[in-house]
Amino acid sequence: MTLIDKLGKSFVFTTELGGINGTDIEGSIAKLKEYDGVDAINIHDCPNGRLRMNSVMAAAIIKQVAGVETIPHFTCRDRSLLGTQADLLGAHALGIRYMLPTTGDGPQHGPYQSAAVYDYNTAKLIELIKNFNQGKDANGEAFTGQTQFAVAATATPGAANLAAETANMQRKISAGADFFQTQPVYDPEQAGRFIDKAKSLGKPVLLGLMPLKSLKMAEFVNKNVAGVTVPAHILTEMEQGKTGFEIACEFICQIYRQVDGIHIFGMGDVAVTNKVVAFARELLNRR
Repeated sequence: MTLIDKLGKSFVFTTELGGINGTDIEGSIAKLKEYDGVDAINIHDCPNGRLRMNSVMAAAIIKQVAGVETIPHFTCRDRSLLGTQADLLGAHALGIRYMLPTTGDGPQHGPYQSAAVYDYNTAKLIELIKNFNQGKDANGEAFTGQTQFAVAATATPGAANLAAETANMQRKISAGADFFQTQPVYDPEQAGRFIDKAKSLGKPVLLGLMPLKSLKMAEFVNKNVAGVTVPAHILTEMEQGKTGFEIACEFICQIYRQVDGIHIFGMGDVAVTNKVVAFARELLNRR
């Protein structure tokens, strides 16, 4: 079964490769082959405004060589409306069938004096992709053939204004989003409140999970990552020696019945990602 066939029907696991630095895609492919039980891999699109291999091209190569479904991130930052449409046609020709439209970190976050484009926002990009699925361009004019993209969208369970976040998710659904991959969340109660709201929207939700590598990382995330809060009791537990993997497992135990899957921010740690998937699968097999 493909990812889109599984969504909403069976529990799904996705994770992230990040961006490929330089030309060494072979190293990334070798690493990807070590994943066990993951249904799809997200490929970042020049995160933080830093140079990385084109996400669509990398995703196409990885899908072909490694045999895994890929979800390239596709930003509003770098492409004009014309360039976006050309890239979408090319992506489809290369076998890409999933897209995750994002705003994209502004160039000021990176080292280059590069101008952002932003001809459209994320919802408009989702709408454009869905129009392509109908064989129509940005002007509503028909082109030869049609694309077959499933569209992922982002959400933030820890948003300060949950009503506004839910409304934003609805806008993305109205534009054509098929499922959501969320930012990381650590508080089961916070996750539960979000899931209750998200379920009413009727689209599959893969809840974000980022195992904490250390207390230092937990403190950094808590201070610097917008929309993500590490509860005080977790910081205390890590001070006392509890591992990020143990915390992740406890969290999964409390939320896995409520969601359609987990999106794992593995930070390149294949071993921990595989352990998280194995733990969750064992829980699923018991029910």
